[in-house]
Amino acid sequence: MTRLQDLYEIAGQSPWLDNLRRDWIAGGQLGELLALGVRGITSNPTIFAKAMSDESAYDDQFRALVKDHTLESAYWEMAITDITDALSLLEPLHEESDGEDGFVSLEVSPALAHDTERTVTEARKLHERIDRPNLLVKVPATKEGIPAIETLIGEGHSINVTLIFGLDRYDEVMEAYLRGLEALVAAGRAAELPRVASVASFFVSRVDTEVDRRLEALAGGADGDPAVLGLRGTAAVAQAQSAFQRFHRTFTGDRWEALRAQGARVQRPLWASTSTKNPGYSDLLYVDNLIGPATVNTMPEGTLHAFEDHGTLRRTVDTDPDEASAALARLAEAGIDMHDVEQTLEDEGVHAFVKSYEELLQSLGDKAATF
Repeated sequence: MTRLQDLYEIAGQSPWLDNLRRDWIAGGQLGELLALGVRGITSNPTIFAKAMSDESAYDDQFRALVKDHTLESAYWEMAITDITDALSLLEPLHEESDGEDGFVSLEVSPALAHDTERTVTEARKLHERIDRPNLLVKVPATKEGIPAIETLIGEGHSINVTLIFGLDRYDEVMEAYLRGLEALVAAGRAAELPRVASVASFFVSRVDTEVDRRLEALAGGADGDPAVLGLRGTAAVAQAQSAFQRFHRTFTGDRWEALRAQGARVQRPLWASTSTKNPGYSDLLYVDNLIGPATVNTMPEGTLHAFEDHGTLRRTVDTDPDEASAALARLAEAGIDMHDVEQTLEDEGVHAFVKSYEELLQSLGDKAATF
C-alpha cells in the first residue's frame, strides 16, 4: 500500500489531483498517479490556460479546429477532449467505489460567475455534451451561483461547488445542496438520488495569504507587534476545521436522514488550494491538519508526492474543534474581519479565473496566426 492509498483506507479521505495535462494522459503519468492512490481530478481555467499555452500536444487538434471554430469554441473542444479521456481512465474507479470517487471536474466559463441563468444553461449543456456519470461540473459559490447550484442539483446534475472562502457562504452551499435534493424528491425522482454527487470546494491556503498580509499591516510591519504576528498561519486551518464541524452538523439529524434513507450522498468537503504558498510553513500544512472521513483533498502533483514521502496518516480535522474556534476568535480580536477576507478572496478568485481564460484565448489567437 502507498501512503496515498492509506490516506483513503485508514483515514477515509480521498486524494485527488489538482491538474490535468494532455501529455500525462497520453504518456501514462496520469495512470501512474492513479496507481499511487489518486482518486479524482480537478481542473480550472488556470490549469487549462497553462496546459494549452505551454504544451505542443494541442497543436494538431487546434490547427484543425480553427478552420471552422471560433477561438472560444476551439478551447471548449480541446478541454472536453481532455476531460473525456480522463473520465474514461477514472471510470473503473468510479464503478469500483460505487460512485464515491473517480470524478473529473470541468468548470463553467468563469465569465458567468455572476449570472445565475447562464450558469445553469451552460452547466446543463456540459452535462448533456459529456454524458458521463463521473463528471462534476464546477459552479462558483458566488451569490449568483448559489441558486444555480440548487437548480442544477434539483435537476439531478452532479456539481463541484468551487471558490468557497468562508463559513457563512459554505452554509449557503450546503443548504442549496439539500434544497436541490429535496426538490428532486418532490418531483418524484427520488430514485435518482444515489446518482447525484457533489463536493464543496473550500479554498484554504489563499486564506492565510490574505490574513497574514492583513496581520502584518495591523502589527505595523513584518517586525511589528509580535503578539499579532504570532497569529500568522493560523486562519486557514482553523476555518477549514470549523467548516468540517458545520459539515458534520448539517449532514446529521432528521432532515438529512430522510434524504439518506432514499439513497442521497453527503456533499463532501473538498480542501482546495492546498499547496503551501509561504516557504516558512510546512509543505503539508494544509494536508496534514485537515485529514478526516468523508472529505477530499485535491493537491497539485508536488504536494501529492510530498504527502507520499512524509505525510500524516491519522485523523486531524476534528481533534480539537474548540481550539479552531478559539483561533478564529483571536484573529477577530486582533482586527481581522473574516467576512471581508471571504469577499475579497472570492472577488480575486473569480477575477483570476476570468483573467486566465482571457489570456488563454489571446494565446490561442496568437498561435492561430502562426498556422
